[in-house]
Amino acid sequence: MTSGPTEIWHNPQCSKSRTATKFLDEAGVEYSVRRYLDAPPTADELRDVLRRLDAGPWDITRTGEQIAKDLGMSKWGRTPADRDRWIAALAEHPRLIQRPIVLTADGGAVVARDDAALRSLE
Repeated sequence: MTSGPTEIWHNPQCSKSRTATKFLDEAGVEYSVRRYLDAPPTADELRDVLRRLDAGPWDITRTGEQIAKDLGMSKWGRTPADRDRWIAALAEHPRLIQRPIVLTADGGAVVARDDAALRSLE
C-alpha cells in the first residue's frame, strides 16, 4: 500500500466493515481502529473527513436508517448552506455515518464499502 491507512472508522457488527479490516489485515497494514459508535466524531472531525473524501455530508449518510427517516433527512437540502445541519446530525447520531471509512497517511480517505474502494488503498 503506497499511502497506507492510518485509521479505520469501524463497526464490528457491519459485514462491510469486517471485510475492510480483514483486507487490511491480510495486506499486513498497520492501522488503528476507531469504533465510531463508541467514540463518535466531532463536527470538526467530520468536516475534515469530508474534505479528505471530497464529499458532502449527505454522501456519507445512511439515509435508510430509522433515525434519518425520523429526522426527515430525505427532505433536507443538499447545498453548501445545508452542510452544517447534516454534519450536526451525523455528529449527534453516528449510526448514520456510512462505514467503514478508512483514513490514509497521505491525507486521503475512502468509504471502503466495496472491492474497488478497498483496492484503491493498495
